[in-house]
Amino acid sequence: MQLRTVFATITAALAAAACLTGAGPAAASAPVRHACSPSVSLDRFSDALDKTTYDGTFVGNLSALAVDRDGSLAALSDRSALFGLDARTLAPRKVVPLADENGAALDSEGLVIDRDGTPLVTSETEPSIRRYSADGRILDRLPVPASLQVTPAGRATSNQTFEGLTLMNGGRTLLASMEYALSGDTTGTVRFQTWQRHGKSWQPAAQYAYRTDAAFLGVPEVQALPDGRLLVLERGFTSGVGNTVRLYLADPRRATDTSGIENLTGQSGVRLIRKTLLTDIASCPSLGATAKQPQPNPLLDNIEGMVVTGHEKGRLKVLLVSDDNQNAVQTTRFYFLRVRV
Repeated sequence: MQLRTVFATITAALAAAACLTGAGPAAASAPVRHACSPSVSLDRFSDALDKTTYDGTFVGNLSALAVDRDGSLAALSDRSALFGLDARTLAPRKVVPLADENGAALDSEGLVIDRDGTPLVTSETEPSIRRYSADGRILDRLPVPASLQVTPAGRATSNQTFEGLTLMNGGRTLLASMEYALSGDTTGTVRFQTWQRHGKSWQPAAQYAYRTDAAFLGVPEVQALPDGRLLVLERGFTSGVGNTVRLYLADPRRATDTSGIENLTGQSGVRLIRKTLLTDIASCPSLGATAKQPQPNPLLDNIEGMVVTGHEKGRLKVLLVSDDNQNAVQTTRFYFLRVRV
């Protein structure tokens, strides 16, 4: 399904979302826009799902979001569970357990719902991208370039591989973002790998380099826009200080294909993905949010998931979610943003 069609499908459903249960302000009519920057505003947030369960499964550890074909939301837990959520209330409707080929749990981090409704899910320990049926059966597994595999097979570090996943070019291209740099690459320079669709299969294609603002920042999520640009989250954590979460507009369209470059160490002639800061989430108004541990802004938490849910009056409607790691001092929190790009 084309992104524009997805936007149109869900705009009507989300327009009714005037208020949500849980922490955060409730708006009885159109949401008030609270500026984070000239490009980004925060409508509201919701802690409605924090430390809850559904059908015997803990609702948390959420690391990715996607929009399903019916306009509902899909939320991926990094502990091998795929939830279906009501787009208006966030209430869980279903949960599907996931596993690898041996029945073992995944460290599931990235999620895409394909045009036919098939979920594609990354695991960052191998790394891998698997296609699943609606009931959680593995359909197949995408090939991963050797250099992106975990040491000793490749140059990646376990738990620092595929975090973000998105469909581009009307669903013809799949892009996965590495969270951190490969061994031999400059710290802070991460690889974005693409695959091209060939019938029902996917084959590795171009690869691009993206540089984070600081060495401690990784890339937990990417989202494609219809024009080929990307929204990119950068995130880090400093003990005693809290989280850093920044949202960028990035453009890979003129970046160098780095799939044949072994080490990215500042070579001349390598064009990185260009990026423009849209906002630092710490700059958003807190709107009464509270934090259970030190944070630069009590609104902040371990934000990992992002999805574009629609557009309205020249702005994208972007939903973020934090991964609470099933930790008493962290919160499962949803953030409803408006973004001008």
